[in-house]
Amino acid sequence: MTQDAYGARNVSTNESTRKYIPPHLRRERHTGEEDKYDRVSFPRNNNFSRGPGRNFGREGFPEEPRNRTFEDRRTDGRPMKRFPWKENGYKGGFSERGEPNRRLLNRNNREWKDFTGKERFYADPFKGNENKHFQDDDIEPGTTTGINFDHYDDIPVEISGSDCPDEILSFDESNLHSRILTNVRLSKYLKPTPVQKNAIPVILNGRDMMACAQTGSGKTAAFLLPTIHNMLKMGGPLPVPEQALDRGYSKIQFPTTLVLAPTRELAMQIYQEARKFCYCTGIIPCVIYGGINIRLQFESVAKGCDILVATPGRLVDMIERGKISLSNIKFLILDEADRMLDMGFEPQIRHIVERTDMPATGERQTLMFSATFPKEIQRLASDFLYDYIFLAVGRVGSTTDFILQRLERVEEHEKRDFLLNLIDTVSGLTLIFMQTKRGADELEYFLTRKGYPAISIHGDRSQVEREEALHSFRTGRTPILVATDVAARGLDIPNVTHVVNFDMPTDVDDYVHRIGRTGRAGNSGLATAFLNDNNIGIAKSLIDILIESGQEVPIWLEEMAERAQINSRRGGRGRFGGKDFRRENNSRVERKAFNSGRRNDSHMNDHYRNMNSSDNVIKNSAWF
Repeated sequence: MTQDAYGARNVSTNESTRKYIPPHLRRERHTGEEDKYDRVSFPRNNNFSRGPGRNFGREGFPEEPRNRTFEDRRTDGRPMKRFPWKENGYKGGFSERGEPNRRLLNRNNREWKDFTGKERFYADPFKGNENKHFQDDDIEPGTTTGINFDHYDDIPVEISGSDCPDEILSFDESNLHSRILTNVRLSKYLKPTPVQKNAIPVILNGRDMMACAQTGSGKTAAFLLPTIHNMLKMGGPLPVPEQALDRGYSKIQFPTTLVLAPTRELAMQIYQEARKFCYCTGIIPCVIYGGINIRLQFESVAKGCDILVATPGRLVDMIERGKISLSNIKFLILDEADRMLDMGFEPQIRHIVERTDMPATGERQTLMFSATFPKEIQRLASDFLYDYIFLAVGRVGSTTDFILQRLERVEEHEKRDFLLNLIDTVSGLTLIFMQTKRGADELEYFLTRKGYPAISIHGDRSQVEREEALHSFRTGRTPILVATDVAARGLDIPNVTHVVNFDMPTDVDDYVHRIGRTGRAGNSGLATAFLNDNNIGIAKSLIDILIESGQEVPIWLEEMAERAQINSRRGGRGRFGGKDFRRENNSRVERKAFNSGRRNDSHMNDHYRNMNSSDNVIKNSAWF
């Protein structure tokens, strides 16, 4: 056996030497037997050839010619990773996944559009990603959530504090950046909601704010739009410190904006909205939350993180692991602040705000949003906020005509049969609330056995299962969702026509948040609640809710409240926003009163018929 000049061995000196094929020509497949790759025609390296194919050239394995190039293989036979980046616009662009192409970003050499007309933005010149950013895949084509702006002027607004700016009447009047206004139009936002009219000018002026507004009233856009504008106005995200550069996935990220949310679902929802409003601005939003592999989030955060949306527990973990620093934070936003305290996150929140390298109060802009603000949270706000403005916007749903509340006295053993009658008579997406995880699973099983498409969601579900359940419900494939309070706060689930409180909560604020899943953004909705003597403790508060919303109180509920001898509301819990306990003399206060009094049955029935085509929606029951 001999070797030729190229190192290829000949099996026999009497055998004709095979022709050597250079690597750049080996991509071609030939039909002739002599043109096939021969496993002895390449020098060996640990029993592997350098030719195309994992086992090609290994003794004992057949020849395996493949239609691959030599350059597409590693020396161990594994395929090389290739990234076909597409739609790369000027200075970065966007990948085919609709995300900023971080391979081309240079964080310290960004060129931003300043406010004198010089334009150097990351662009999407082919506009190939607009549909990916601004089309909601969870909503069926032709279906919209709808906004009833005719009733917005009747919503009460109270604002107090020193030097309160005037409200805006349109987005064009807000002086937001032109790129942001374009994204607002792409998001199909027609006119600002009451919370947006008042919150946007406050945030644009750099003031701290504590705002009370229900979920579904547009508060996410109310704090994202002006915050992104302020980031652009200051020249974009702050530069990364020198010591944090060139460390690969182990480098620390320095976000400029931090948004804290109580649940994974709400964090994802805020992140999706941030992606829309940051489109083509060069600002990179990122989200972290518990329930998934933290190493995946390490990689995601390391690719860029200007706006960080996070749950408190996972953020503390990332800070302790040295992946995130809060020293560059200029904007701090707490969404659903009361919910975070109810879930026991106060120690984590105080650790994040007071015991990390985050700038102190007065050196950052801090915003707190929620549907309710009891006194204990107002005291917490006094620790985090500086010379803040208090904004209370009346509920868009339960205290106006948009949600029709129906209370039924039903014993425990009768609830399932009563529920089946409701489902048969009310069409559309139905959201059923349970108090326990086991109860949610059992009711899902019961409905499925009865032939009703249902799915459940609660805290024991994995993140993937929860996202799949919400997607199936939003798209209408599974029109019945059984949930615990994990889905009660913050989630924007459009087109929910009916909310059923199968198990009543012990807290009237939880009831308010539950029924707020329907009647979103001025749409009509129906909320049904099953009550019996087990719920006697909440009877008096429910009467207050019905009276404030102008709906009639059933006699049996008044009798239940009298038996419970509830003479006053629970201390400090303002259901529709609370009051500003400071009440400065130089504050501006604007009020619009609700229509008080009780509404007759015919008015409510006519209102609901506009929402449902059936004249006799539910038989043998009274509407309240």
